[in-house]
Amino acid sequence: MSEFNKDDYLNDLPDADDLAASSASSASAPSDGGAGAAKPATEGETPAQAADSSQAPSDEGAAEHSEAEGEKSADADDTLTPLGKAKKEAAEYLEALQRERAEFINYRNRAQKEQERFRQHGIIDVLTALLPALDDIDRIREHSEMDDSFKAVAAKIDKAFEKFGVEKFGEKGEEFDPTKHEAILHKPDAEAEKETVDTVVEAGYRIGDRVIRAARVVVASPHN
Repeated sequence: MSEFNKDDYLNDLPDADDLAASSASSASAPSDGGAGAAKPATEGETPAQAADSSQAPSDEGAAEHSEAEGEKSADADDTLTPLGKAKKEAAEYLEALQRERAEFINYRNRAQKEQERFRQHGIIDVLTALLPALDDIDRIREHSEMDDSFKAVAAKIDKAFEKFGVEKFGEKGEEFDPTKHEAILHKPDAEAEKETVDTVVEAGYRIGDRVIRAARVVVASPHN
């Protein structure tokens, strides 16, 4: 065995300054496989564009993410028990049934309103056609005696219109109302304190709040 020489061993050790410089160089240079390594710029591309392209997710990655979400939803359904699947289907059927029921109720209400409107139009058409005959019956009642047979016919006509909601109005002595009375003549009256119906020339008819024909009257007005 050769004899150990202390001076030769110390001379072979690397210099401390060289070790420090080598360590600093290794720390500042990023490795090629590092996650934060910047993508080298290609020809015609600036370093900033290269950095952005390296950070932007690819379309393939987005598609894979969406597909993964769909698979998760499908997997969630697959994990349901048969009872859970049955409850889910029952809830969906119930929701659809409730929507159909609401649509049917709306349709039924619209149909009923249309039916009532057509019914009123039919009654109004018949009433308008019979108004001259009804006016003649009223004049006969007022100015002459009616035999029993004629009275019976007139009463049947009145009851028929009452059945369909037709109301006859206009009476002597009631207060004049321009919304339901048509004044064909105003005559001064010293005893009148306000405008009142003095004579009903033709009776008025209405269905509910709808006036079919205003009562044509002579109005007694206060004497000024």
